[in-house]
Amino acid sequence: MQMKSPYPYWFLAPAAVVFTVMFLVPTAASFWFSLTNWDLFGFQFIGVQNFIDFFREPFLITGMTNTIIFALLTSGAKTVLGLLLAVLLTSGLFGQGLLRSIVFFPVLVSTIGVGILFSEMMHPTHGAINVALEFVGIDGPGWLTNPKLALYSVALVDVWRGVGLATLIYIAGLAAIGHEYYEAARIDGATRFQLFWRVTVPLVRPATTTVVILSLIGGLRLFDLIWAMTRGGPGFSSDVLASVIYKQYQAGFYGLSTAGNVILFVLIALIIAPLAWWFNRRELEL
Repeated sequence: MQMKSPYPYWFLAPAAVVFTVMFLVPTAASFWFSLTNWDLFGFQFIGVQNFIDFFREPFLITGMTNTIIFALLTSGAKTVLGLLLAVLLTSGLFGQGLLRSIVFFPVLVSTIGVGILFSEMMHPTHGAINVALEFVGIDGPGWLTNPKLALYSVALVDVWRGVGLATLIYIAGLAAIGHEYYEAARIDGATRFQLFWRVTVPLVRPATTTVVILSLIGGLRLFDLIWAMTRGGPGFSSDVLASVIYKQYQAGFYGLSTAGNVILFVLIALIIAPLAWWFNRRELEL
């Protein structure tokens, strides 16, 4: 029996080395250091005490709840708006090339820059948004100073920043749909809404899977935009798991913050893995 040549596997070696060094090793190190009390000069093994202390964090439940709410809101909004914008921008609209660039442009801007810009625009007294509302006789709310609005205001900005990528993915998905499906539906007397709901939505499901998964992962692990706009405030009303972890790191509790990162990693895996399996199963049933 002739043995298979190992030659093809050498092409995988560079990627495997990079993946091991950049992902597997840091992940294993994080799991180890989450079981220790460490600093830059040494460590002491303490078992699962960091995880116990982290779950005793008084604002952990608020942070976890805010994380899930933020991820669901932004993922749902990006999915719906991305699909609608993609349909609009592939309908032969005048100037649709320019409009595509405008929609995608926020994706290219620094997240920190977006956060600083909108924190100024949403200022309760001299922010551009409230000034414009005052001009038409409306008293603008404290977008980032009202504990009931802060998290949703940041979510709105995140949707504005990320919907361009969702739109781009959907445009690629729409381009892969054959025209014969629409022609057959029109012959059967389908309306425009029926074309969208019965043809476009089912056939663009692979793009929907990608958008939902990427948006959820981004929403669950988001830190930079929230930190730039609210730093988890006012109070702890817009804290998410990532900002709670960072505050522990700032306070010098390195082992505790590492345990928080492991918890966040496990939370994302527990949500994304079953969801991806469910989406892939639905695609196979088509």
